[in-house]
Amino acid sequence: MLKTSEILDEKDKRLRVISKECSFPLTKKDKELIHIMIEYLKNSQIEELAEKYDLRPGMGMSAIQLGVAKRYFVVVDEVEEGKFETYVLINPKIISNSLEQIYVDMGEGCLSVNRPVEGIVPRYARVSVEAYDMEGRKIHVRAREELAVCFQHEIDHLNGILFTDHIDPKNPYKGKDQMRAI
Repeated sequence: MLKTSEILDEKDKRLRVISKECSFPLTKKDKELIHIMIEYLKNSQIEELAEKYDLRPGMGMSAIQLGVAKRYFVVVDEVEEGKFETYVLINPKIISNSLEQIYVDMGEGCLSVNRPVEGIVPRYARVSVEAYDMEGRKIHVRAREELAVCFQHEIDHLNGILFTDHIDPKNPYKGKDQMRAI
């Protein structure tokens, strides 16, 4: 099982690398890593397992956070207590977005940022993402609210961007009045 300590910390320069496109079929190693990421994210959202294995709760993880500079990420969304929806997006691209912008009221978090961060991160309220599944089939996913934020956050990782880069250090709540909190 993946340990929280194996996830790269924000100080690690590898997080700033722009990840490379994947080719198909995926390697056995990539498929295994995807399953490890899914297991970590699911377990991290189940309170007793998170405590037992000392996991920081997370909803999404990009391959680069484990030192693999390939364009894929996993999102495990708890849609109701104990029921999860899993997304594996390979070579994702945002193909459309809403004009409306939102931000996470409690502040965005990241498994690679182990400290409290003040400020808001402007995100689109809705996005449509084109990507590939693990078999190399093209998929389209429409996401809104928290899921849209998560997809944008993970795609940023693939481009070497951390959520903290979006926060204005001089005015961390800049533009708050023009956006909706979620």
